[in-house]
Amino acid sequence: MLIKRKIALLSTVSVLAHLVVSIVHGRAHERLSVGLSNWQNIYVLTVIVIAPLIAMVLIWTRLARPGLVLLVISMLGSLIFGVAYHYVVISPDHVSHIPSGDAQGLFRTTALLLVVTELFGVVVGLWGLRETSHR
Repeated sequence: MLIKRKIALLSTVSVLAHLVVSIVHGRAHERLSVGLSNWQNIYVLTVIVIAPLIAMVLIWTRLARPGLVLLVISMLGSLIFGVAYHYVVISPDHVSHIPSGDAQGLFRTTALLLVVTELFGVVVGLWGLRETSHR
């Protein structure tokens, strides 16, 4: 029971930290006028914002395993999307090609923090799946 509670707490920390960083990163996008396409906005809203929140709620219920699966999928999807657009694809969303402005540092810092929180969420989710499969 203690492991399950620890997994739920760490999952909650990962999701809420990711949400805060996502919101601040979104503000940096706005301040630098770095827009997203329609499909990217939908992806961000569903995979990066809503799915982890649903996963967090499920993890605290009897549906913890499906919640952990959703946490891993959503955080991995967020990680791949963020790394691709912030570090690989050359565009105004790439950390080395963002427009000039006073939010450049904030953009770069939050892009890196997104990677950290997403990796943390994936690791916690996988650990939780491993621990719950033994019980």
